[in-house]
Amino acid sequence: MTPFIAEIIGTALLLLLGDGVVANVVLKGTKGNASGWVVITIGWGIAVFVAVFVVAAYSGAHINPAVTLGLAVAGKFPWADVPLYLIAQFIGGAVGAFLVWLHYKDHFDTTDDADAKLATFCTAPAIRNTVSNFISEMIGTFVLVFAVLYIAAPDVGLGALDALPVGLVVLVIGMALGGTTGYAINPARDLSPRLMHFLLPIPNKRDSDWGYSWIPVLGPFTGGVLAGLLFLVLGS
Repeated sequence: MTPFIAEIIGTALLLLLGDGVVANVVLKGTKGNASGWVVITIGWGIAVFVAVFVVAAYSGAHINPAVTLGLAVAGKFPWADVPLYLIAQFIGGAVGAFLVWLHYKDHFDTTDDADAKLATFCTAPAIRNTVSNFISEMIGTFVLVFAVLYIAAPDVGLGALDALPVGLVVLVIGMALGGTTGYAINPARDLSPRLMHFLLPIPNKRDSDWGYSWIPVLGPFTGGVLAGLLFLVLGS
């Protein structure tokens, strides 16, 4: 498996399972309907674990453009490979979101709440405030990328178990910091599924909230860069 294919598969798995748990919680008539935020955060944490575990040996399992950028800034990943990884991740995000729609199509068709349908694909703020929403995404992603840099460091790496601590980091970010914006902390997790929401034939859907869409892209990129810079400053 090439790194390009691995990043597509890993990001698709992440979105299939992560957006899948959101669909199970918010769409009408599912077995998990209304099971709540804790189910969503645990589901996303385990989704990260599965995706990282499957493709880590082939691509390093970035599965997140902000992680790729942060690693490059920190000198842990070649800049020449960044564009290829980002393209693969955005493709994987779209594939995963499409599979969630395919899997839950009957429930999308019977759900009346247009906001719930959008939430299955992408994030939205609890309180809409451009500055604080951006800061929330930046801080959450900073924590993720900074932790990943140390988890992946040669002197503290856990080998095949790297997937577990990364999944736990995402779990605690969701529980501790995710209440403001839904913690995209990954441009490919938000932008690609948002595009699929726009393109797919979903009955009675609302607009895809493009006015907000830049925040879960630029916020995570900023957080990733800051994490990489701090890692460099600390001399690790």
